[in-house]
Amino acid sequence: MSNYTQLDQSANGGVATVLCCNCGTPMDGSTGMIMCYDCIKLTVDITQGIPREANISFCRNCERFLQPPGQWMRAELESRELLALCLRRLKGLNKVRLVDASFIWTEPHSRRIRIKITVQGEAMTNTIVEQTFEVEYVVIAMQCPDCAKSYTPNTWRATVQIRQKVPHKRTFLYLEQLILRHNAHQDTVSIQESSDGLDFFYSQRNHATKMIDFLTAVVPVKSKRSEELVSQDIHSGSSTYKFAFSVEIVPICRDDLVVLPKKLANSLGNISRLVICSKISNMIQFLDPFTLQKADLQAPIYWREPFPSLCDIPQLIEFIVLDVEPTGDVQGKYVLADITVSREADMGINDNSYYIRSHLGGILHPGDSCLGYFLENSNFNSDLFDSLNDSNIPEVVLVKKHYPRKSKKSKNRNWKLKRMAREHKEIGGNDDSRQAKQDQERAERDYELFLQELEEDDEMRQAINLYKASAPARQADEESEMFDDEDAPEIAIDELLDELDDMNLEDN
Repeated sequence: MSNYTQLDQSANGGVATVLCCNCGTPMDGSTGMIMCYDCIKLTVDITQGIPREANISFCRNCERFLQPPGQWMRAELESRELLALCLRRLKGLNKVRLVDASFIWTEPHSRRIRIKITVQGEAMTNTIVEQTFEVEYVVIAMQCPDCAKSYTPNTWRATVQIRQKVPHKRTFLYLEQLILRHNAHQDTVSIQESSDGLDFFYSQRNHATKMIDFLTAVVPVKSKRSEELVSQDIHSGSSTYKFAFSVEIVPICRDDLVVLPKKLANSLGNISRLVICSKISNMIQFLDPFTLQKADLQAPIYWREPFPSLCDIPQLIEFIVLDVEPTGDVQGKYVLADITVSREADMGINDNSYYIRSHLGGILHPGDSCLGYFLENSNFNSDLFDSLNDSNIPEVVLVKKHYPRKSKKSKNRNWKLKRMAREHKEIGGNDDSRQAKQDQERAERDYELFLQELEEDDEMRQAINLYKASAPARQADEESEMFDDEDAPEIAIDELLDELDDMNLEDN
């Protein structure tokens, strides 16, 4: 008698049943398969031919990855762009169907990128199998051609020369922070600083035009393009040019005293001709400190008939507030008031005081110090100022409140700004010359005034990034608090950003 047990076909709905040739599990025999699904997954590898290790090239200078054959692209770690780049570099992946792919965390400085991939493929006839495996990419640090060119002279193809005809660097310091926040300098080959501006060099013309568009959106400028023929192929008719874009910023800065042309003042809503520049963006905003009227001037309109400012920041004089009488007129943060002031240099010498109207009635109180332009007995070489009616010219024009600071070193602050790496153009002489020392002192003074302006203006701080200073600087700030004026404005800690180390693949 046979020892084999007869299969009951009625239990399987009348379908013929066979045993798996590997594990002996009963299965449907009508499919023609001789092995069950679990055994197929264990014995058949649909990922055969797909490597488990691969290489990916990375430029440590510009932090870009190589996408063969010669394109370099920027991608953050664990981003969709980097994942797509890694999957394209994997050979044999087109033979199966990609279901899922995700990163496996690795140390950012380990030069390794691990990816978990899930694929589907046909193991046998009418049998689809899904498998998961890991791939490890070794990041090879190298130098891209653009970075290699940056270390050799005469490799740029376009330059943007930014200039402003003013005796200080406040505008360029503010523009530098805007460029850093929006990362507008990422395509530059090098940045060179000259005595009156900045030069940005690019390897491609479209990068320079992109910078021009950014400058036009943030400051009032005018640009002019010129080109120079570098080489020409007479056989193919192709030529190589170098392009230079000259960009000039409006020579009017914030807090400058300006006399508007009569025709322009009438077109701006009949605003007073003697105004203060209250804000600079892609247009110029003027404020009448005697009526609180505002007017915006577009850059193209200004460049049709340009005019200079009457007084700028270095000509401000300190005044002491004796009395404040608000008039009741309020326009935003400005409050109109009748203020009695006296020059700080006249205190204790004479009793000269000036009764004027100002827009600073909301922040000035008796005993405060303020800065303004002293117009009495002043001589200006300006035709626009000479055309004003003498009876309407005030003796003093107040601009802003002054906060006495005994500690003027920026290292004592609990915050700091990032700076761009720039090369200095050699104008003549050595670095130890008297002219070089004067330029260095002037640059430090302008930078300190810019930092003080950031502390005093909330609206300006919103446009740039401020970072927390290091621990030694914070300790120095705490030690210097007892020497600083208590009324001096300070930046709150919640306005500062943590300066995180760049998550790049470079070794520390």
